[in-house]
Amino acid sequence: MFAPEVGNEVAERLARAGCVAPEEETGELLASAPDPATLTAWVLRRERGEPLAWIVGGVRFAGRTVHVDPGVYVPRAQTAELALRAGDLLPERGRAADLCTGSGAVAAYLASVRPSAAVVASDIDSRAVGCARRNGVRAVVADMDGGLESGAFDVVCAVTPYVPSGAMHVLPADVTRWEPRAALDGGPDGLGHVRRLAVGAARLLRAGGWLLTEIGGDQGTLVAPLLAASGFDSLTFWHDDEGDLRGVAARFRSATSSAAASR
Repeated sequence: MFAPEVGNEVAERLARAGCVAPEEETGELLASAPDPATLTAWVLRRERGEPLAWIVGGVRFAGRTVHVDPGVYVPRAQTAELALRAGDLLPERGRAADLCTGSGAVAAYLASVRPSAAVVASDIDSRAVGCARRNGVRAVVADMDGGLESGAFDVVCAVTPYVPSGAMHVLPADVTRWEPRAALDGGPDGLGHVRRLAVGAARLLRAGGWLLTEIGGDQGTLVAPLLAASGFDSLTFWHDDEGDLRGVAARFRSATSSAAASR
């Protein structure tokens, strides 16, 4: 639809604006824009740093297109590893809860690979819940595990905020300027929400069920004892291609062992 010189101009403008993948983003803009006027408006928005997913209306995640409303946390490509692992652990007719679901990307993936399973999701942000529902997810407005049935799930997963407050400044400027801080800032050590998640997941999971969540940096050494205190064992950490810590999976022993560990 657009002449090659238009694409070259857009790529140059995005590069000057500091976009790290200007050619790739140009391709998405050209493929999604219905007309030249819209393309011009979209390029201006991207030059100001607005997330590309908000502009074009979605993002590719784990092989699927996920709708993302403006104001909703944009699912990261790195989170696909959590989704894949959760899908492998979820029984064919099991039950999964995706907490802090955001756009519902992980929950939508689980529902697609385990169509006979029951997948529910929650988020404290009503905008996020509306977005997740647009992605076909059974989502409710709730704070973490609030309102979900105890001892009913085989898998609980969450991408909680886990960036330490003191490290927020190292994130890209457009991320901190545009995306919701509440979806990023995890408190002094980044694990404030993970601590709550461990307690909530212990309530939701059946014995032998699995919790999966994202962490980073040196949080592996900190998260192990807090998970153990809530009744989890068999911790498995995963890393990205650069060797950076990206997440942890842990098995819930039982409610009895969890209570004993807390004494």
